[in-house]
Amino acid sequence: MAEGRYFRKGFGKRDEILPVLEQDYRSRVVEWLHSHGHRIAHDGTTLVLAREFGFCYGVDRAVEYAYETRRRFPDRRIYITGEIIHNPLVNGRLKEMGIQRLPSPAIADPLAGITAEDVVLIPAFGIEQPELARLRAIGAILVDTTCGSVLNVWKSVGRYARDGFTSIIHGKLDHEETRATCSQVTLKGGCFLVVRDLDQVRTVCAFIEGRIPPEAFLDEMGSAASDGFDPDQDLRRIGLANQTTMLSSESLAIAAALRVALASRYGEDRIDDHFASFETICSATQDRQDAVEEMLAPGIDILLVIGGFNSSNTTHLVEIGVSHRVPTFHVERAEDLLSPRWIRHKPLGDSGPVVRGGWLPTGPITIGLTAGASTPNSEIGRAILRVLRFREFPDSLLAMMVGSEEVA
Repeated sequence: MAEGRYFRKGFGKRDEILPVLEQDYRSRVVEWLHSHGHRIAHDGTTLVLAREFGFCYGVDRAVEYAYETRRRFPDRRIYITGEIIHNPLVNGRLKEMGIQRLPSPAIADPLAGITAEDVVLIPAFGIEQPELARLRAIGAILVDTTCGSVLNVWKSVGRYARDGFTSIIHGKLDHEETRATCSQVTLKGGCFLVVRDLDQVRTVCAFIEGRIPPEAFLDEMGSAASDGFDPDQDLRRIGLANQTTMLSSESLAIAAALRVALASRYGEDRIDDHFASFETICSATQDRQDAVEEMLAPGIDILLVIGGFNSSNTTHLVEIGVSHRVPTFHVERAEDLLSPRWIRHKPLGDSGPVVRGGWLPTGPITIGLTAGASTPNSEIGRAILRVLRFREFPDSLLAMMVGSEEVA
C-alpha cells in the first residue's frame, strides 16, 4: 500500500483532542471513589466500585485514534467497518462527529462507494482479511485501531497454522473479533474450529476419544469449522486460542478437557505433539473478572454491571455474579436505572432487555458496581449518582464527590 495511507500509531494530535475526550468521558464521581478506596457509605447503604473497571488500554487507544482521525481529516468522508467498541454511547458520539458506519455484509456490499479519497477506521476487534485486502486495493486511507491483545491472538493462530495444528478458537462465531481471527488462520493456510462453551468442547472431546463418528460431529459442529474441515485429520493436532473477551475460567476448563481427550487417545508422553495452548485472554479482561471475584468474596447484596448489551466482556462479568448467586443486573446506561423500584436490564442468556420491579431492596444494603472494558467513566459516574440518589444520599455529600459535575 502507498506510504502515508495506512496508520496504526495515531497522528500526534493527542494534546488537541484530550480536552474533548475528557469532556465526553471523564467522571469526577469515579475519580473521587478511586481516591477514596472505591467505597462510599451513608446511613446503612454501602456502594463498592470494583478495583478494575471500565475502559481498558485498547479501548482508550481506539477511541483516541477515532477522535484524532476526525481532527486530521476534517473535510473527508470517514467510515468505520463496524462498531469501534461495543458501547452505544461511544458509537453514538462518533456518529455525531460524522464517522459513518458501513452497512452489514448481510444487507449489502459494505464497501460499495468507498473511494481512494475516503478514510476507513478499522475497529479494536480487527477486520477480516478479504475486506482488508479489498480496502487496500481501493486505495482508501486506513486507520487501524486493532487492539494489541487481538494481534497477539493472531500471532498464536499463525504459529499453529505454520506448525500444522488446527486452531480451536474459544469464542463467539458471530463476533467481529472471532471472525477476524478465523480469517487470519485461513490466510496462513490453516484450519479452524470455533467453540462457544464447554458443552461444545465436550462434543469435540467425544470425537477425539472415539465416542461419536465424524458424521455426528459435523452435524453438530460443522457450521463452526473452516471449509473442508475433516475431523479425522484436523483434530489430530490442535492448538487452543481465545477471543480475548471470553470468561477465563471457562477457557482454562476447555484447555484441560481437550488435553485430557488427546492424552487419552495418543498417550500422555506424546501430548506435546498433539496439543498446544497459549493464554490469549486479554489482561484487562482478566483483571476485570478477578476484580469482580474479589468484590464478591466478602459478600455484597446486589451487583450492577454497566456496559453494552452486545459486549462480550461485560456479559462475562454478569456471568460471574450469577455464578455466585448474587442478584445481578446488566444495564447499558444510567437511564436504565428507572427508579428505586424499576430497572431495565438484560438477564443473562436473554436476547434483549426487560423491565423488572423490586430490584433495589430497602434497609441496609451493600451494592457492588462494575463495568465492562468498553464502558466510559462518564456513564459509570452517572449510574453511581443515580443509585446514590435512590438511596437518599445527602446533596452535600454528592456535591463533594462531583465537584463541578451536575448533581442529578
